[in-house]
Amino acid sequence: MASGRERRAEAETFTARLNKQWHRVRVGVRRAAVDYFRGNGSDWIALAGLLLMVPLIAAATLANSVWFSPAALVLPVVVGGLLLRPASLLGLYAAAATALIVESVRLGPYTEGPSRVTPGVVLVVAACGFFGLLLAQFRSRVGVPWRRGGTMLFDLRERIRVQSKLPDLPDGWHREMALRPAGGQSFSGDFVVAARTNGGRTLEVVLTDVSGKGMDAGSRALLLSGAFGGLLGSLPPHAFLPAANGYLLRQDWDEGFATSIHLVLDLDSGDYELYTAGHPPGLQLSAGSGRWEEKAAEGPLLGVYDGAQFDPVKGSLRPGDVLMLFTDGLVETADRDIVEGIDRLTGEADRYVAGGFHGAAWHLIEAVAKDVNDDRALLLICREGPTAAATR
Repeated sequence: MASGRERRAEAETFTARLNKQWHRVRVGVRRAAVDYFRGNGSDWIALAGLLLMVPLIAAATLANSVWFSPAALVLPVVVGGLLLRPASLLGLYAAAATALIVESVRLGPYTEGPSRVTPGVVLVVAACGFFGLLLAQFRSRVGVPWRRGGTMLFDLRERIRVQSKLPDLPDGWHREMALRPAGGQSFSGDFVVAARTNGGRTLEVVLTDVSGKGMDAGSRALLLSGAFGGLLGSLPPHAFLPAANGYLLRQDWDEGFATSIHLVLDLDSGDYELYTAGHPPGLQLSAGSGRWEEKAAEGPLLGVYDGAQFDPVKGSLRPGDVLMLFTDGLVETADRDIVEGIDRLTGEADRYVAGGFHGAAWHLIEAVAKDVNDDRALLLICREGPTAAATR
């Protein structure tokens, strides 16, 4: 009993209470900082800092207008346009206007000497304030503050990359994927969804090219990749493209079409089925003959009309064979038709026949379509022969 009372008395000392209060303050500040970064917290901290900056700039201008120009008030105005909400921004603008008036009165008319508040300074500050208010209203309407906007775009890009990751394959198989968006952007209208179904025995891969390119097609590609990923493996292979076609029709987009190619590969036997929807054909390298053969199935574009039928083409990958799937940005340009593009692609791919196709996807895009202003994607599925498997 005595020891318990001593511990309670020690816990109630002034130092202990002070430590508790300090801990609560730190936790509160940390939470407020996290909420502010995410765009959920109040902007009063930024507003207070900017309101304090305005009189400091005005005082420096009155003290030495040569080194501190009246136009320096544009700095808190620009920063406020990026940080503050519209209502807070109006308060900052009122403070900046007041500072300009005070500087104009104290420095005298601009006709009496340099470094005064001229009409040009007022126009520059007002123009920056106007555009800052437009940006603030746009962010408020969208509901994504600038602090969260970049994080959201980064998260969307990473989700597309994760969804495009190919599953691991058993020994004797090799797969790789290369994707190059148009114009060096981070978002692409080409994407891949893949899964191992049938107890891991079957590999299903869908390579899709959404109409448009780059950022314009990135949002639709993200939506379709999520939908296609949910459909893949949940339906029989022959029902996937009809279901994807119906989903695309229901979106009622202005540019609602897409091309797609669906590979269903038995990893035990090497037999496969290839379904296409307005997509360039697949290419198979036969290890026995060393020649590339086109694998073209029948099927219309996705999202064009209801009730479309998709008939597969069948084949088999023997040891040493390679199956190559790609989008039209790799083989078709304004000054080159698809036949010429396929010939060039197979010609470059022949260089890797002897040494193997490990790391070849990225280099093939570089060699065939490095400067093409379109999204490009290339997928390689290789069934390794005994020599390649032993070397690996």
